[in-house]
Parts: sequence; structure tokens; C-alpha cells
Amino acid sequence: MTEEQLMTEAGNLGPWQRHRFMVLIGLTIVISLFLVSVALALYASSGAAQLDLSRPGYTSVRDKAVRSDGFEGFSASGSVDKDTLDEFGKLYDQQAKQATNFDSFGGNVMSDKTLSIDAPSK
Repeated sequence: MTEEQLMTEAGNLGPWQRHRFMVLIGLTIVISLFLVSVALALYASSGAAQLDLSRPGYTSVRDKAVRSDGFEGFSASGSVDKDTLDEFGKLYDQQAKQATNFDSFGGNVMSDKTLSIDAPSK
């Protein structure tokens, strides 16, 4: 094709075909803004916003957060034998029992005690 043919063909394009790249960019931005707004709405409505101590408004409370020492961890190193597997099974069963001890649809599922984020009594 010659340059003259290309110019003639470009002149025959409709407005949609001339600006389709810009429309694509615009639609991409609109869709991304919509998805971000849906994510923020879910973040606020699910209650996760109240638990997020990294938010700027919680800098004064962040120092008061205390890690619970109620769970004794399982060693990641060492040999794997029957005693080790029994110990892991015992620790796993304790945590699974705690996780299923309360009503999932009850009103207190987001309480500090249920989430194990309450301050330990000293």
C-alpha cells in the first residue's frame, strides 16, 4: 500500500474507529474505578475496617494491642516421628475445637473474645 492509499483509507474511518484506543483506555479506567469502589464497600461493610490497626486513625491504639500468648506454636524444625505427629494432632484438635465452639451466625462472632484478640488478664 502506498502512503496515498493509507491516507484515503484513514479518511474513510468512522468516529468510533478513529478513537477506539482512547475509548478503550476510558472504559478501562471506569471499570477499575467501579471494582475499587466495590472492594472498598465490601471492606467497610464486612467489619474488616474496624479490625485494621494499620489505618491512620488507630496510631494511638496500635501500641496497646497485645499479642495473645494462649497458643503454643509447633516447632517447624526437628525430626518427624510418631510423637511429633501426635503432638501436632493434639495442638490442631485444640485449635479446631476453639474455632467451632461458637455459633457462626450469632451476634457475637466479631467480639474480641471470639476473635482471640482480647487482652489477657494479668
